[in-house]
Amino acid sequence: MTEQINTNHHKANLEIFSETLQRLAQNDRDIIAVTSDSRGSGKLVPFGNKFPNQIVEVGIAEQNLVGVAAGLAACGKKVFAVSPACFLTARALEQIKNDIAYSDNPVSAIGISAGVSYGALGSTHHSLHDYAALRAINNIIIVAPADNFETEKAIELAANSNIPVYLRFGKKPMPFLKSNNDDVFAFGKARTITEGEDIAIIATGETVYPALEAANKLKAEGINVSVISMHTIKPLDTNILDKIAKKCSAIITIEEHSVNGGLGEACASYLIQQQFAKPFKIMGIPDEYTVTGSQEEIFNHYGISEQGIAAQVKLLLRK
Repeated sequence: MTEQINTNHHKANLEIFSETLQRLAQNDRDIIAVTSDSRGSGKLVPFGNKFPNQIVEVGIAEQNLVGVAAGLAACGKKVFAVSPACFLTARALEQIKNDIAYSDNPVSAIGISAGVSYGALGSTHHSLHDYAALRAINNIIIVAPADNFETEKAIELAANSNIPVYLRFGKKPMPFLKSNNDDVFAFGKARTITEGEDIAIIATGETVYPALEAANKLKAEGINVSVISMHTIKPLDTNILDKIAKKCSAIITIEEHSVNGGLGEACASYLIQQQFAKPFKIMGIPDEYTVTGSQEEIFNHYGISEQGIAAQVKLLLRK
């Protein structure tokens, strides 16, 4: 166990989302949750019990979910539209594009059971496209919190945002990750979890923890790693990219998403246009239908683990 990891606060980020929303709703009747038969999976049963007049159930109808949420936001409500990420960002993509982003309705779209959280349900239920699809849409912030701290702060910001926000949550309990700027959280401003000059690992969401585990393993072998929690995919924190590009000998990005169109390609696009010419590797889910298994089994299969990430670092540094 290292000083960067605290397991005392060890809940799924989605639970923190629910708890934070309940706390905010106690003093704000404008906060509304809209769900698509996802009250249970979205951890919103306690919210519904406490605030029955502040929750709307539309049933299994994701396109309607977004339309209703946009209408409520247009009337001044602070709306959280909750649905499985795979359906929310695919089936209702047109409504996110037009009803929310184009119409400038500040809805917080909450994608639950994201990435490969659905495990053995397979590729139909995995959301490995959402960063790519939403990055191409103007006027929406994309956020994947890594731990409970980032989740709580992100929900607080989203509740008062005047820009649409997409927040992505998995199912796994997440430890609290200490950083050198724990008291500061803002959309578009990454958190530095550890600092090192040999290589930087830029990760997002639930991939930050295995990145930190790998960094701790490598430190014992004399390799110093910067671990960055790039919780905001859009807008990207280009200031921290500039900093690590100058400081580090190589960069690896890690995401629970296709290697196409996500965090890695966003970072690569920026860096190459800044004349970055050092070793660079995108780690994520390759361009294929995923193997069947739990999130942990899928992560291990594709190298998103302490051992797999450490091996990629050594390969990139040729050590």
